[in-house]
Amino acid sequence: MNTAPDALSRLSINQETVAQLPLPRLAEEASALGVGGVGLWREPVRRYGVEAAAGLFAEHGLAVTSLCRGGFFTAPEGPERRRALDDNRAAIGEAAALGAPVLVLVSGGLPPGERDLGAARRRVGEALAELVPYAREHGVRLGVEPLHPMFASDRCVVSTLGQALELAEPFPAEEVGVVVDTYHVWWDERTPQLLSRAGEAGRIAALQLADWTVPLPAGVLLGRGQLGDGCVDLRGLRRAAEAAGYTGPVEVELFNESLRARDGAEVLRETVERYLRYAAE
Repeated sequence: MNTAPDALSRLSINQETVAQLPLPRLAEEASALGVGGVGLWREPVRRYGVEAAAGLFAEHGLAVTSLCRGGFFTAPEGPERRRALDDNRAAIGEAAALGAPVLVLVSGGLPPGERDLGAARRRVGEALAELVPYAREHGVRLGVEPLHPMFASDRCVVSTLGQALELAEPFPAEEVGVVVDTYHVWWDERTPQLLSRAGEAGRIAALQLADWTVPLPAGVLLGRGQLGDGCVDLRGLRRAAEAAGYTGPVEVELFNESLRARDGAEVLRETVERYLRYAAE
């Protein structure tokens, strides 16, 4: 197992992996383990205070590698869509205040009663066009994340890395990229080729790791597997992204009820150990 400090310098622990830890404890434990960064979520950061959170992680020498989440752009023109765009502008401001280079976007599912996936995806592109100038002013990159197709109806009409790239490519790479989450893209035989396309164009805004285990739990959203517990070639996908030029953080994002029921510091230590065993060199 590689235990060199450099092996952890790029590792980021997403807050949801150890959601039971309050922010100060997360900062303390992650820093003590030598982890390089954290990925944050808006709701707990807002409760703690955005500026206070920025100071907390800076004090512990931890980079904020991403902020989740913005998005939910698929409603037709009207008050709901305007509220979503306003909320995304707020999220961009929060990311900037935290020093997070990437705002992760979950595009949103089909609006009630609608069955036209193409129209819903076009609205995502229109929302990006509206938000890019604001994000540029704040120095925040928008990251379009594809979610597994099982989430297309209610959470994300962007289901493949190819669809995410099509939405990102009309914009400069430094302004709109894609978020590659192994949990969502491992199954697609085109993923290695698409990683090459994304990486060569500088489009990989974030790389996130989680495993896929079976049988799937009843609450699929909270069923991401701990690294090494499932069937995803985590090291292979990480290597493919890096072979295409990605050099940024490697973030572990696990939504898992059984992990949340355990001691958070123990889960954090286990996650670092699993990362070294199954994903790092």
